[in-house]
Amino acid sequence: MKLIEKTMNKFIEQENEEKDGSEIFRTVQVAKVDQSNVSPPLRSAGDSAAPLVEVPAGSDELNLIPPLNFAMVDNGIFRSGFPEPVNFNFIKTLGLRSIISLCPEAYPENNMQFLKSNGIKLFQFGIKGYKEPFVNIPDYKIREALKVLLDEKNHPLLIHCNRGKHRTGCLVGCMRKLQKWCLTSIFDEYQRFAAAKARVSDQRFMELFDVSSFKQIPMSFSCSSS
Repeated sequence: MKLIEKTMNKFIEQENEEKDGSEIFRTVQVAKVDQSNVSPPLRSAGDSAAPLVEVPAGSDELNLIPPLNFAMVDNGIFRSGFPEPVNFNFIKTLGLRSIISLCPEAYPENNMQFLKSNGIKLFQFGIKGYKEPFVNIPDYKIREALKVLLDEKNHPLLIHCNRGKHRTGCLVGCMRKLQKWCLTSIFDEYQRFAAAKARVSDQRFMELFDVSSFKQIPMSFSCSSS
């Protein structure tokens, strides 16, 4: 094998021989450029690409972390697990007026200070996080929470429990019944969040929940800023 190498606008020539006594020739040509003598490309007048902007390391733009299992339910209605201080910057972007908490424990002081400083009203309907088969979802608390949820004066609004799965899923599922969703769709949405921990008792509660005492509501809410 013979290798001849030349620089700049010359080429590399590689010659191979010997295979079972015959000659095989293969030439590969590769342009070699001395990049130390190459100027950077000029940007044309019509090039509209924006320059890169360096974001400061301490910028809040880097700290928009949503709560566990966060999702939009409808216009002006969101759901999640329990908001932690690391989620506060993200929650600010939602412009919330209200939060519905389905946890029975006293609300943490850090969270109360955050709500106060951002003008967010807390509605707490404490429901214990029972596990099957000892489950007793209080119907009257779901009804009271629904009244707050359906009042558009409280929107934008966030619903949460501890992990945003079971109690939150039941409240959202009951709202879906008011929106005339079929049970298959209601259960499918519930199971997307509950996953392997979906509870038959929760689905039975949503199936049997009587919505006849509520007034007809729109299929979708509007998020008014007034």
